[in-house]
Amino acid sequence: MVQREIYTIDASGKTIGRLASQIALLLRGKNKASYKPQVDEGGVVYVKNIREVVFTGKKLEQKKYYRHSGYPGGLKSKAMSQVQAEQPDEVLRRAVKQMLPANRLREAMLKRLIIN
Repeated sequence: MVQREIYTIDASGKTIGRLASQIALLLRGKNKASYKPQVDEGGVVYVKNIREVVFTGKKLEQKKYYRHSGYPGGLKSKAMSQVQAEQPDEVLRRAVKQMLPANRLREAMLKRLIIN
C-alpha cells in the first residue's frame, strides 16, 4: 500500500491556474523521486481560503463553463463569476481536473483533493 503524504495549501492571494498546476503536481506524485506515470503515488491535498483566490484579466466576465444534457439544443452555459459566487471550490476543482491526465487514475486523484 502506498504511504500518502498530506499537503496543506493556503489559496489566499494566489492565481487560480498556478494554484491548480501546483495541486495537480502533488496529486500525481511528480514531486517524489519514485514517480512512475502508471502508478498513483500522489498525496492528499487540503486547500483552504478558496474564497480569497485571485483572478487575472477578464476571466470572471468572459470565461464560460459549458455542459450538455445529451438532448438536441441541450447546451447550457454559466459565466465563471456566477460559478465562483455559488460554488467557489468548483472553479478550482475543474481547473485541476483538466490538468490531470484523462485516464483511469484521474477520479482517484480528484477524490484526494479536499477544498475548504
